[in-house]
Amino acid sequence: MERGARESELALEARQLSVIYGRTRALAGVDLAVGWGERVALFGPNGAGKTTLLRTLASLTRPTTGSVLIGGQPIARDPLRARRLVGVVAHQTYLYDELTARENLRFYARLYGVAAADQRVDAVLEQVGMYQRRDERVAALSRGMQQRLALARAVLHDPPILLLDEPDTGLDLASFQVLEALLLGSAGRERTVVLASHNLEQGLRLAHRVVLLVAGRVVYAAPSASLDPAALEAVYRQHLAQR
Repeated sequence: MERGARESELALEARQLSVIYGRTRALAGVDLAVGWGERVALFGPNGAGKTTLLRTLASLTRPTTGSVLIGGQPIARDPLRARRLVGVVAHQTYLYDELTARENLRFYARLYGVAAADQRVDAVLEQVGMYQRRDERVAALSRGMQQRLALARAVLHDPPILLLDEPDTGLDLASFQVLEALLLGSAGRERTVVLASHNLEQGLRLAHRVVLLVAGRVVYAAPSASLDPAALEAVYRQHLAQR
């Protein structure tokens, strides 16, 4: 991690974040603070603002009002620094269909300035169980295999922060176990993770804290240890009924 990244106790902070598209308010004054090494699961119905929040935290969407800080520094001041500290898995894989799995990662390794790129690419392919399929074109891979490769791309530069938008989409049990392993960084260092999911049980198990978004607002937050899946589902349904 680059010098000064941990000067703040918080890895990520959103302050009164609002995003408006035309007449649609995707986020409405969201406050969120995430400590280093903390894993937060975002839940909410379709259209709740989960994807917009993750994109804004990743500096891919500019907020209409409010601000985002990474390691205590506003991302608007230095978006390139923010992107070096963050790995993103979005709905779109950002993979090139005509390139092989290995070629895709080599391309992104150059973009990120990854040292010893070839060795790092092969190590990450091995980590996600894709090494044996490294020379297959992305277009020939299943959705689950493409998702594994997207996870590999997200951790290629060993970022301390991961932002994951429904990363379990298309994953079988073995692939989900790969996802769990990737939440830990090198040498057992826990990554800071914010993940959006519709799977309450899996999200609850992966996260230290859960946050519920409804209509662009945080309506509930609690430590995962204080909930079981049934209790979380009850809270979820209660807040949806109040819409």
